[in-house]
Amino acid sequence: MPAALAAATDVLRLADIGFEAPAALLARHGLALVRVPDGAPIPGSYWGECEAGVIGATVHARADTPVHSLLHEACHLIVLPPERRAAVHTDASDSIEEEDATCYLQIVLADALPGVGRACVMADMDAWGYSFRLGSARAWFERDAGEARAFLVARGLLPASG
Repeated sequence: MPAALAAATDVLRLADIGFEAPAALLARHGLALVRVPDGAPIPGSYWGECEAGVIGATVHARADTPVHSLLHEACHLIVLPPERRAAVHTDASDSIEEEDATCYLQIVLADALPGVGRACVMADMDAWGYSFRLGSARAWFERDAGEARAFLVARGLLPASG
């Protein structure tokens, strides 16, 4: 996404919710959240600008990092086996299956952040330019994400029912 468009897009950012709840959520999954000073480059950021970055089991983010970006990059690490996490630097995705599972899990985990929730994250994903063949994150999540959910269930990241 072009930097000018990304900067103009109105989405929920870490400055809006703080770092404490996201850090606690990531810690429950064996990940660390490192706050990057405002204006400094974000280590391990694939897209640059304000997008979250990943290195090993650490997610890097600034106050202007979108919450959906933080969740997305964290979920890339969560879906990986621990032995693969250690080797991650900047690009964590290995397959379309992992990318889809990452998107699904970021929507689910949004409910664990006070004041966020899946509806907000799905709207922000659409605003930011995520592309789903049914036209929106919500339509994909509700009607086309069975394989992504099965991937997460098979790895013990989601319960089989619910």
